[in-house]
Amino acid sequence: MRTASQNRNTAETKIQLKLNIDGSGKSKINTGIPFFDHMLTLLSRHSLIDLDVTVDGDTDVDFHHTVEDTGIVIGECLKEALGNKTGITRYGTAYLPMDETLSRVVIDLSNRPHLEFRHPSNTPDAQNFQFSLVEEFFRAVTSNLRANIHAEVLYGKDGHHIAESLFKGLARALKQACEIDPKVTGIPSTKELL
Repeated sequence: MRTASQNRNTAETKIQLKLNIDGSGKSKINTGIPFFDHMLTLLSRHSLIDLDVTVDGDTDVDFHHTVEDTGIVIGECLKEALGNKTGITRYGTAYLPMDETLSRVVIDLSNRPHLEFRHPSNTPDAQNFQFSLVEEFFRAVTSNLRANIHAEVLYGKDGHHIAESLFKGLARALKQACEIDPKVTGIPSTKELL
């Protein structure tokens, strides 16, 4: 079982998180931000990664610390659970439609962190959740998972749909990249190290 858990306590957030890459998409999420809870539930369901997250954050200030720190811990736990990455597919690609919205998320579990996050300059916020927080979450996951992630909103009008398309796209690309490929011997790299 590829699992990890972490407790992270700072002056801004207290996070308890457990995940299982080889799960069935079960989740128990409580971040204090209902929209973010919804996005993390989608992430779990569509990646089939079991996710148990409890966050006590300074949401009276704003949502930034809670979203970023949760992304940090998810990234760290995914990295730990993947271990040396023996036998994984490594790459994942998802085009995700959500009504009028289409997003693309592409992942390489390369151990070289880089986020390319593209969206139209007038991308709207979801109700009660700034769109910039979606990018902050992706950046935190990318840096701490040490992955190469390209996420792009190809088009869309509704802020909720755009955020949902990106989170579901991340989920599907992660699912594919983390899968064990029976044809892969060892680590999927000519360097023999990821």
